[in-house]
Amino acid sequence: MLNKAIIMGRLVADPELRHTPSNVAVLSFTIACNRNFASKGAERQTDFIDIVAWRQTAEFVSRYFHKGSMIVVEGMIQTRTYEDKNGNKRKAVEVVADQVHFAESKASSAGQSETPFPQPNFEEPPKGASFSIGDFGEFEEVDADDGELPF
Repeated sequence: MLNKAIIMGRLVADPELRHTPSNVAVLSFTIACNRNFASKGAERQTDFIDIVAWRQTAEFVSRYFHKGSMIVVEGMIQTRTYEDKNGNKRKAVEVVADQVHFAESKASSAGQSETPFPQPNFEEPPKGASFSIGDFGEFEEVDADDGELPF
């Protein structure tokens, strides 16, 4: 079976790290994800996705992310049922994070307008210059159809 979710969005609140009674770090947070489409004449909608991170992943998020930070979460979708305080059965759907990644530069997350990455300085080749395959090292011709299937 396959259960893989990759989601990018912004944290809706500052994450707060907690620990279980056995001192395992756990962090629950929510990210806002804009939908890629909008109905005709309507504004684009936003989904709020609940995320749970454990151990080192939880500590990493609590240390480096804050409200408004853009984050990429890789994990699996998990459902669980519970009873609320009124005795009603409820169902929760959340993503259990395996990995998290930064989705913007440090300057962008701090609200600065600085260019996040320096632009490379490429030199143009001299006018009239030409290149041949031999300029890039040795190449070997490969017979692509040897009659064998690749699987």
